[in-house]
Amino acid sequence: MSQLMHRVLRDLIVPVSTWNPRQSEDENFNYIDLGAVDQARKLITAARLTRTKEAPSRARQIVSAGDVLVSTVRPNLNGVAVVPGELDGATASTGFCVLRPNAALNTRFLFHWVKSPGFVADMVRKATGASYPAISDRIIHESSLPLPSLPEQRRIAAVLDQADGLLAKRCEALVQIDRLAESIFLELLGRYYANGASWNDSLHLGQVAEVSSGITKGRKPPQASLRAVPYLAVVNVQEKRLELSNVKQIEATEQEIERYRLHEDDLLLTEGGDPDKLGRGSLWNNELPEAIHQNHIFRVRITAGEKVDPVYLSYFVSSDRGKQYFLRSAKQTTGIASINMAQLRRFPLLLPPIEVQQEFARRVRVAQQLRTRQRASLAELDALFASLQDRAFRGLL
Repeated sequence: MSQLMHRVLRDLIVPVSTWNPRQSEDENFNYIDLGAVDQARKLITAARLTRTKEAPSRARQIVSAGDVLVSTVRPNLNGVAVVPGELDGATASTGFCVLRPNAALNTRFLFHWVKSPGFVADMVRKATGASYPAISDRIIHESSLPLPSLPEQRRIAAVLDQADGLLAKRCEALVQIDRLAESIFLELLGRYYANGASWNDSLHLGQVAEVSSGITKGRKPPQASLRAVPYLAVVNVQEKRLELSNVKQIEATEQEIERYRLHEDDLLLTEGGDPDKLGRGSLWNNELPEAIHQNHIFRVRITAGEKVDPVYLSYFVSSDRGKQYFLRSAKQTTGIASINMAQLRRFPLLLPPIEVQQEFARRVRVAQQLRTRQRASLAELDALFASLQDRAFRGLL
């Protein structure tokens, strides 16, 4: 097929209705805010029932099934989704640009276009605001897209839907592997507890581990020679994984580097954030030859290896029991919660015998190896899908 002709998006969509829920009778309505869209899966997963009298000021746009939502904030994260049938008539935040295709544009074709690397790159280039990059509805409306005939749009969308389905299955496999590790934790340790065994619950984290903070960004540099070293910030420490694609560097003295240097099996925990993410952390496995950590990251280094296994500790800290402790102890302001070093040191432990902990760790490592293979396969599929998208929107599919 030849190169496709491009059309401006505003000529291919129809306007959506708006309303002010607070000016209506007191009733429930479905509200889709920016957090309702799963950015990885490109699905609306957390729409919530809201009272009109409690409606946020951004709750304005009435959406229909088949509308395509495009988040106008942080376009690099590509928060997009199609409104499903069960949310027909829901209200979307004004943080979304709502795209309702006219008769010349197929919904699935449009959806795949706003997910494409070309569209994302264009929006990132046009975003404004350094700390909170955003685009306007106008910028999205003025973008252009390749537009074949409707039958060809449907054919391209069907091919991309099929490829997308394979990616979704691989992503779901990763989710199931993560759940497997959680199941191992509950099954193995729960069985031990159910058999009437005695748990050692008199220990606090500070009695079996050294808990420390990290280097302060923006501090006054010491009067000594400095060198650049990679350092981990909050964004790099996720739930049971490290995001190391964008690790920054900081100038530090040799003494500071030695003090804050990460060692294998150090447990890294974030100081604060959303309340439901307290206790978020992961083990350091020497992913980089050398690295230190920021002061908003706590480093937990086990000092009583005969009592505590690091893998067990990382799962126990992030368990429901651990999260409940953090929520009880945390200081909370305007939706942000934080813990301090003293609270972390007082974290109460439940420690089965080290042999039980080590058996748990062995089984988790098997699951992690499987996860690594799945992620590698997913990366290959992602690359193939990106190539497929590129060919589709250049008329070469």
